Amino acid sequence: MYRFLFDVVLSRLDPERAHTLAFGVIRLLPTVGLGRVIARFTRPHPSLEVRTLGLRFASPFGLAAGFDKEGTGIIGLGDLGFGHVEVGTITAIAQDGNPRPRLFRLVPDRAVINRMGFNNHGAAAARSVIEKALRTSRRPVVGINIGKSRVVDVDAATEDYLESTRTLAPLADYLVVNVSSPNTPGLRGLQELEKLTPLLQAVKDAAGRTPVLVKIAPDLSDDEVRVIAELATALVDGIIATNTTLSREGLRTDPAVVDAAGAGGLSGIPLAARSIELLRLIRSIVPEDFCVISVGGVDTADDVRERLDAGATLVQGYTAFLYRGPLWARGINRGLARSGSTRGTARA
Repeated sequence: MYRFLFDVVLSRLDPERAHTLAFGVIRLLPTVGLGRVIARFTRPHPSLEVRTLGLRFASPFGLAAGFDKEGTGIIGLGDLGFGHVEVGTITAIAQDGNPRPRLFRLVPDRAVINRMGFNNHGAAAARSVIEKALRTSRRPVVGINIGKSRVVDVDAATEDYLESTRTLAPLADYLVVNVSSPNTPGLRGLQELEKLTPLLQAVKDAAGRTPVLVKIAPDLSDDEVRVIAELATALVDGIIATNTTLSREGLRTDPAVVDAAGAGGLSGIPLAARSIELLRLIRSIVPEDFCVISVGGVDTADDVRERLDAGATLVQGYTAFLYRGPLWARGINRGLARSGSTRGTARA
């Protein structure tokens, strides 16, 4: 049914407009009383529970940052079966993001190019929205992903991140320092060791007891990833690998369509191979109990199982949600439960 709706209706709409419409329906689920009903059919099997970061995750599979930018859909998304929802990216200062169009489908690749540019209403506004969601007992684990405000110079980035940390860390089950989006000028430069070290240390200190993770780019070299993995082990509680890529290699989509989309980060199935490579590299460096969240190119329960078997503590997806529809998380959780191939209660 969803595939028919996508082919006939959604695929003909501007991708950002289609996302807004679909997300609006998800936000409405709890308010019209359907959330609890749907949750009975989407609730992950108890065997899928994972414990990590001092938290209990009902499923190892969660929704990556970018779908719910400000926390307005947390409850509805949890009702659809996601074990955790990562909100954001949120910046300290409200910003409109990049000019439209800024979201493009590459359907033959089951991929998306985006240059959204952290569009959000700012940390203070997001706080009030997220606070409301946290009052609901059936909520999923909530991660909050923070990034640099566009108007803030890279040299002043640490204080900008700290403003978001002070505002949002008290609400977050875990906090993510995003230094890897390709759509904010200068942001990826914060992955350089001399800039990343003081940034992570400052955020970790300001976050108090809230676990802190860092999200990295797939376009780093293996040597750069090794250095960051060692640094993260010393300073924070986990790594998320990976963000979107600047690469356009190996795409099946007509090159003219790709060129017309222009700049931005590529997500979806083409990212899978590099994401798995970096997962295995990171896991070979960090301790067994260190949280590693794998994201990039995840589409099916078999994909999630492969990441768990390769050492992921948790797995996230996003792009396939646009192609698979609202029962995507339910299907993945059921596939994992049938296989019995999770990492159990995983890492404390």
